[in-house]
Amino acid sequence: MRSSATAEDLPYASFAGQQDTYLNVKGREAILQSVKKCWASLFTDRAVIYRLRNGFDHRQVYLSVIIQRMVFPEASGVMFTADPATSNRKVLSINSCFGLGEALVSGLVNADLFTVRDARITDKVVAHKKLGIYALEEGGTETRGIEPEQQHIQTLTDEQVLRLEQIGRKIETYFACPQDIEWCLSGDKFYIVQSRPITTLYPVPEVSDGKNHVFASMGHQQMMTDAIKPLGISFFQLLSDNPMPQAGGRIFMDISAMLSSAIGRKTMVSMRGDGDILMENAMFKVMERKDFLKTLPRKLPGNNAMVKGALPLLFHIVKTSRANDAARVPKEIGRSDALIRSLQEKIASVSGDELFDLILQEQKEFQALSSDPENFAVFMAGQQALKWLNKNMAKWLGDVKEGDALSRSAPHNITSEMGLALLDVADVVRPYPAVIAYLEQADDNTFFEGFDGLPGGGVVRDSIQAFLEQYGMRCPGEIDITRPRWSEQPTALVPAILSNVKNLQPGAHKTRVEQGRLEAEQKERDLLARLERLPGGKRKAKKTRKKISILHNFIGYREYPKYFIIRRWQVFKEALMREAAVLVQKGVIQNREDVYYLSFEEFRDAVHSGHLDYSIIAARKEEYAAFEKMTPPRVMTSEGEVIFGEYEAVDIPPQALVGAPVSSGVIEGPARIVLRMEDANLEDGDILVTTFTDPSWTPLFLSVRGLVTEVGGLMSHGSTIAREYGLPAVAGVENATRLIEDGQRIRVNGTRGYVEIL
Repeated sequence: MRSSATAEDLPYASFAGQQDTYLNVKGREAILQSVKKCWASLFTDRAVIYRLRNGFDHRQVYLSVIIQRMVFPEASGVMFTADPATSNRKVLSINSCFGLGEALVSGLVNADLFTVRDARITDKVVAHKKLGIYALEEGGTETRGIEPEQQHIQTLTDEQVLRLEQIGRKIETYFACPQDIEWCLSGDKFYIVQSRPITTLYPVPEVSDGKNHVFASMGHQQMMTDAIKPLGISFFQLLSDNPMPQAGGRIFMDISAMLSSAIGRKTMVSMRGDGDILMENAMFKVMERKDFLKTLPRKLPGNNAMVKGALPLLFHIVKTSRANDAARVPKEIGRSDALIRSLQEKIASVSGDELFDLILQEQKEFQALSSDPENFAVFMAGQQALKWLNKNMAKWLGDVKEGDALSRSAPHNITSEMGLALLDVADVVRPYPAVIAYLEQADDNTFFEGFDGLPGGGVVRDSIQAFLEQYGMRCPGEIDITRPRWSEQPTALVPAILSNVKNLQPGAHKTRVEQGRLEAEQKERDLLARLERLPGGKRKAKKTRKKISILHNFIGYREYPKYFIIRRWQVFKEALMREAAVLVQKGVIQNREDVYYLSFEEFRDAVHSGHLDYSIIAARKEEYAAFEKMTPPRVMTSEGEVIFGEYEAVDIPPQALVGAPVSSGVIEGPARIVLRMEDANLEDGDILVTTFTDPSWTPLFLSVRGLVTEVGGLMSHGSTIAREYGLPAVAGVENATRLIEDGQRIRVNGTRGYVEIL
């Protein structure tokens, strides 16, 4: 007697084991009683909680009871047509035990494990099986011991394992997705008692050439692992001539050609430590699979350009470093500002097809600009100088991460300047209690009107509007153009403003900049003095002085290219939302935001034709809701295998959480778990613990003493700003927001790269 509920075996939620099953039920009364129990199990604690977590209405879930003929098996178990440990779709996994499978699924016994690939057993583990569950003659089941001579023998012969694999692959083909299958073996005949989709697998990006591919998560590179709406994905795709793979509402990079090329691998080695460390370590795991690398395609659009562009980039990095022109960054910024002004003028007078044509043309021109190795080399020169300083100061002086202090108050860092500018807003707000009280309950729809009539309301409104004029295009997850910008949702800034008012003194902007500048200058003097006392010290000090100058001149530009992109996108978004408003007026869509669930081309077609199949919007919203609950892998293959990166835990205290050391220093304090910037409620001395940070999180950094993130590396935005502000930081700490509790006292070692829960 087993359940069949309307909310079971769905594509993104299996509800496996949430309702009850009764075995070997005999007699009319027992059957009726089991039907009642099965119905009632729809409201067990576990079933109710599972529905709450997956967003199902209790009143919209119905259950029927299936009555199946009982099988009395010698062996039974579960078969997964994709490996549950690695998610590899080519690897099939079989768990088996003696007697009924209830012993296995309830965790009563250890099961035999058989791993099969391409009709060949690749691994087997024969467990020590002491117990089994068997049917009773009078009905029901009992647990009884297994004879000693049977405890160590295989539950299935190798021939039976391969026969079962063939059955599993047939079922998988029929349902067109990986399956979780329950089976029984009775008299050398297999019975399939249930098959359901495996809902825990992350979708695999599609490939069409039949070869193996390796994909790296763009979200982990961009510090935004959330699902992206369709318009956001297709708009991001416009940055490249060749569509990037996508799956589960995320964008991936096909790095197959990079991995299959010796030059590509050397380039990846040279950049090791710049990005998300766990992602990089996963890539290096793939590099160790020599036979697998031979199966990867050697030519891919876009990837080959990356490989070919590696040498010109290295040439321009060297050229930029040698020239060390302090005026170079202001020139690049001035050129970018001029391009934005030109774009604003051009886009103001176009609409309809002309607007979409203009956006496509502008994106092509931007591709040429952004792929220019001469431009790219500007901030890369600063990054290379930082790596050189950290490496050689450790080698010559034994000091780890000395380059971090030298980065403080570096000029032209648009992201750190944004955080400091919000300190100025806090200084304007601070004297006006009525304004503070208003901000605590402000609403986006009437945000600026609410300042009317308040003492100080006018000057505060002007201050916030001036801030938004320069930075209002930013927001958490800003690589998704559909995310609400600060200019659209100004209340998102309120927690940071109020934290600054509460935790910092007036004039903190000027104080922070001056303090950082003095610390950097003092660190430079100390290092050079110590180096000069070493053998060959004059030469070492001269090289170091030059690298410090390169760092100072160029490291701030690291943040500007993304700021430039987001400024452009805001110009595009404002124009596109005007078109969305026209579609609402014509009755084509119900709300402007409905266009977020269309691709760029679908949006264009709707504007051109004035028609849209609205069921597309409804289906995409449902799909996006499912994608939101998924956790994307950092690196995966086209077989679905998820490659996990690990840290080399050297000299790490027991029980410490290991990550990447991205901003030096050691700090203790209460952990503040913040999953959304707008929910931040920070106290002086807090250590910010979150999944990832992009530039929009920078204002919060000024109210905390340290930073811990689940995603990131040395050159991610959060790490760069942490060094700029002098915050000890550790990035890439897996599951930090779940392993650390809000309010727990922790110690962050940003020099060695670990977090201790105190």
